[in-house]
Amino acid sequence: MNNDFQGAASSLVLAFKSSWYAFLQQVPSILLAILVIAVGILISNKLANLGRKVIARRSADPLMTNFLTKTVKLVLVLTVVMFAMRVAGLDGIATGLLTAAGASAVIIGFAFKDIGENFISGIILSFNRPFNMDDTVEVGGIFGKVVAMEFRYTKLKTFDGRDVYIPNSDVVKKPVFNYTEDGYYRVEFMAGIAYEDKIDDARELIVKTVRSCAGVVENEGHDVFVAVDELAVSTVNLKVRFWVETKDYRKKSLEIRGRVITEVKQALETNGFNLPGEIQEIKLYGGQSSIPVTVTLQPPAVPVS
Repeated sequence: MNNDFQGAASSLVLAFKSSWYAFLQQVPSILLAILVIAVGILISNKLANLGRKVIARRSADPLMTNFLTKTVKLVLVLTVVMFAMRVAGLDGIATGLLTAAGASAVIIGFAFKDIGENFISGIILSFNRPFNMDDTVEVGGIFGKVVAMEFRYTKLKTFDGRDVYIPNSDVVKKPVFNYTEDGYYRVEFMAGIAYEDKIDDARELIVKTVRSCAGVVENEGHDVFVAVDELAVSTVNLKVRFWVETKDYRKKSLEIRGRVITEVKQALETNGFNLPGEIQEIKLYGGQSSIPVTVTLQPPAVPVS
């Protein structure tokens, strides 16, 4: 029994010594591999930045530039790591990792279906998408400006200051409303005139006023339009529609809209059109013929000395 124990212990010590000596022999290669990885990552960053500049000169699309730059950097880093493993004498491990990565891709795909779906959707959107940087879009009821696109998500900045990260699979599957793709945005507001005013004269005056406002665009396919929208209780409501040329949907379009409303109001008042407020109608039922109204005067306040 003792002989068996001593033999096992001796074999364990020999195996440990053998492994230790083998490790010591590999230390220079491992240190060299670590140096290769450090220098390789540094060179990869430099090449990726250079590639970004080259791609940016050939493409005006910042989202595409960002995607291609990250792809180039990822490929370079993986190449450096595989080369470093060869330098360290770990060819077998490198081959095993590649084989395991290929074999486990299917398993990982099933286990992380959403992540894989978003990743593939990100690649699709990088080459074919319905928006660019700074476009104002609406995706799945979320409204905002596109500020970034990564492999897994698209980032929108809402106009109340919130950052929203939308999975790329949702961007691919759901309808995307792009409000500023061609640089034009339609603005509208309501103007109410009195029933005794002439509608045609009011329409003509409003169209003339809107056309003269700075920032209003009128060309083929984009014109100023005024039409009767509603016969309200106290006013005839005219819907005024016009176009502005802007990528800044929230700020510039609202500034132009406010300026147009102000000038239309002044023009209507100057030309004798009435802009009545909302009228409340009171009906009397049964035998009631009047409404008792009492007015009470409050005594002036006595100052406290």
